[in-house]
Amino acid sequence: MIIDCHCHAGMGDGLTGPWDTRAPLQDYLRRAAAARIHRTVLFAAFNSNYAVANQQVARIVASNPGRFYGFAFVHAERDRGHVHERVGIAVKHYGFVGIKVHRHDAAITREICAVARNYALPILYDVAGEVSVCELLAQEYPDVNFIIPHLGSFADDWCAQLSMIDHLVRHPNMYADTSGVRRFDLLEQAVKRAGAAKLLFGSDGPWLHPAVELAKIRALRLPPSQESLILGGNFQNLLSSVKHSESLPMTGRLAKTITTSIWF
Repeated sequence: MIIDCHCHAGMGDGLTGPWDTRAPLQDYLRRAAAARIHRTVLFAAFNSNYAVANQQVARIVASNPGRFYGFAFVHAERDRGHVHERVGIAVKHYGFVGIKVHRHDAAITREICAVARNYALPILYDVAGEVSVCELLAQEYPDVNFIIPHLGSFADDWCAQLSMIDHLVRHPNMYADTSGVRRFDLLEQAVKRAGAAKLLFGSDGPWLHPAVELAKIRALRLPPSQESLILGGNFQNLLSSVKHSESLPMTGRLAKTITTSIWF
């Protein structure tokens, strides 16, 4: 099974670029189907109100729960003191299985890490090149799994991405996704040094083409067992500890209680 662990969906309200304006899925889904991508992790575009944005994503996930996973986007500053509530709603009522945080909003906090620990959720944290924080996160929260997208830098910061590989090697709870990584030699080095078990396939859809991102994984020419880990096995392993006992996926009548319309 191929799982894209990094895709945005829904409406943003910033209007400064695609990343905070809209993340339509029509073209992404067509491209993903052609590339034989089976499932996709969805989280919101940048938004001034992630409670509302997460509702939008929840409606999309509920429309096809066999196709989508949901991650709760939280803002470390605006949601301060309310992260447990926000994530609790996402897990118990939306059936979400992870947390998304972005350094562009604010730096990750202990509050977020503690909530992730409570629900045994992975955190996908875009460090925006500040990979040194991985050392602190690994030491302070060894029982929380962190996925660092873009191998640490969407801005193609070679130094940051090279440093990220070292964190993957040394810290069992540090993972990276492959979305938007343009220096192919670094992907090769990451697999060679850290192993295929520390990388997850992601596309950063809908803005990046999922088939192009997938081609980079194929180009690594790994043994099938290693390639399958990157393409979905590692993500499934991370979900194995998520606490589902109290969760109530948003389907049927519950889905209709969310008034935000499904937006593709």
